[in-house]
Amino acid sequence: MSDMSERRITPRTLKGFRDYLPDSMRPRENLIDTARAVCRSYGFNPIDTPALEYAEILTGKGGEESDKQMYRFEDAGGRDVALRFDLTVPLARFVGQHIEELGTPFKRYHVGLAWRGENTQRGRYREFVQCDFDTIGTESTVADIETALVIRDIFAALGIPGTTIGVNSRKVLNGVLERIEASDRASAVLRALDKLAKAGKQAVADEMTGGAGLSATQTAEILSMASRGGSNGEILAALPAMVGDSHVGAAGIQDLADVVEGFSAAGGDTGSIKVDLSIARGLDYYTGTVYETVLDDLPDIGSLCSGGRYDDLASAYTKERLPGVGASLGVDRTLAAMGELRLIDPQPAAAGVLVAYFDPDRRNDYLALASELRGAGLAVEFYPDPKKLGVQLKYADRRGHRVSVIVGPREWDAGTVQVKDMTTGESNEVARGDVTATCVAILGV
Repeated sequence: MSDMSERRITPRTLKGFRDYLPDSMRPRENLIDTARAVCRSYGFNPIDTPALEYAEILTGKGGEESDKQMYRFEDAGGRDVALRFDLTVPLARFVGQHIEELGTPFKRYHVGLAWRGENTQRGRYREFVQCDFDTIGTESTVADIETALVIRDIFAALGIPGTTIGVNSRKVLNGVLERIEASDRASAVLRALDKLAKAGKQAVADEMTGGAGLSATQTAEILSMASRGGSNGEILAALPAMVGDSHVGAAGIQDLADVVEGFSAAGGDTGSIKVDLSIARGLDYYTGTVYETVLDDLPDIGSLCSGGRYDDLASAYTKERLPGVGASLGVDRTLAAMGELRLIDPQPAAAGVLVAYFDPDRRNDYLALASELRGAGLAVEFYPDPKKLGVQLKYADRRGHRVSVIVGPREWDAGTVQVKDMTTGESNEVARGDVTATCVAILGV
């Protein structure tokens, strides 16, 4: 046995990381392309940022839990660096660095990988793709309303029914904490409240009285608020009593009313946006409106698109005030949900046409034929080896090609081409000059 075989490494992936085969990657790309198109329809522009940042850029921005989950290390140059845990904190650094050339308001979308060393669960991994869209440089609730509308339109474009956009305001939550004299423990209380759906009321109550140091009465007030039901109008009408004399709380109530009203005015189904006072969002940087999007048929899969307003995050990087609001589509979790709901259609092959290869002496002629078909706007794969026709047709069928173009020695001499419809099995011999039109007719493009 060679030294190489003795050193052979077992192929495997890290826990929380995974490979994507073509059958899973094609719907993934389709989802991302759909989200991008919706973002562009609202005037958002694409950006990108490095996966690796100086650790000081990321630490302390999302809270203690985010810092613990961060992939942080010293690089070969001795620098303290970390992989981004979301796309929002790098955006704040980005606008702090480039806002002079960008101008405000600045609307961006960003599709990229992020990393968190957390426990894996259904549709959630340690390496994951986010599709973020944000508006920077305005405190107008128009931007908050548009965030909800983009969420609505993305799920509509994906064909996912029964989507509910839950909306709350950190200002309202802070107003309640102010009234019950617990403002100094806001971060710990809100992090605990964020776990309500997963951990349950008793576990959250224990964390609030234990870790956050609230009294039993204060904890009961918070949990009573979070469980408040009713229509949007009924909840909004009840909020003034919950926030008392808090000016911050009153501003949050107005923000929520504006979002619900504006969403409806823009054609949104009022039943698909729901004021939910249990939504807190666990990251520390949120300051206003917060969103979580759930599916009526799969509520236990968690939020598929979350976010909110963060008016102070960029202040860590610049003196200029750059308030922002936006949301993040969880690509992997949304795909998992679509799979469970059987909403992922089989995706066609990357190329609709396969050009079969017979005579090695005519290699360049086959290449020219494939190039001619691509020039007409068709996606064409040329089989690389001159194997038996049965082998090549089996390959075409397995890969999902709709059309096989077959030219053997007889066809080359006669100036004809065999065009086989792989769906029906029908094959027609056409003149060499008609091959493109025949393929187009079968593919319907």
